[in-house]
Amino acid sequence: MARYTGPKTKIARKFGEAIFGDDKAFEKRNYPPGQHGNNRRRGKKSEYAIQLMEKQKAKYTYGILEKQFRNIFGKANRSGGVTGEVLLQLCESRLDNVVYRMGIAPTRSAARQLVSHRHITVNGELVNIPSYTLKPGDVVGVREKSKSLKAIVDSLDAHSSVYEWITWNSEKKEGSFVAIPERMQIPENIKEQLIVELYSK
Repeated sequence: MARYTGPKTKIARKFGEAIFGDDKAFEKRNYPPGQHGNNRRRGKKSEYAIQLMEKQKAKYTYGILEKQFRNIFGKANRSGGVTGEVLLQLCESRLDNVVYRMGIAPTRSAARQLVSHRHITVNGELVNIPSYTLKPGDVVGVREKSKSLKAIVDSLDAHSSVYEWITWNSEKKEGSFVAIPERMQIPENIKEQLIVELYSK
């Protein structure tokens, strides 16, 4: 399986921020990983290294593999809009990301698992493709048989974030993907322009 399944705190420490959500281990050791930790002298990073780091951060944040990410970038590049902004909008429109944003799952990887295991519906139909791209107006819900799943109930109880481009009906356990979010509405700390520069080389 090609998807990264190693220690997430190590990746978060590499980028210097908790990209996978709340992480107590990261808070204790929020310096780069490695034997010498903080003491290792790190030289000035090259322009390429900074751009590559930003791309890796975006990939790990959204849980997307290299080939898939490159395809999304190609689609964003052909869209005619601002490439970096469209790239993040496409990532945000993925079904696994919206399931996570709605609070049905506590993390994107958990959301991907719920979608793959056929617990999620789009417009009343079962969809088990995490990368499925939602369109404004699409209704995402929890399958009837899965509404009492402890993992889903616990995640919804703990969820408190509100996003302007998503609505949620807690009684029906379904929500609408109202609109594609504007860049300023996307909370992820990603400098998308660096990714565009990297792929434009």
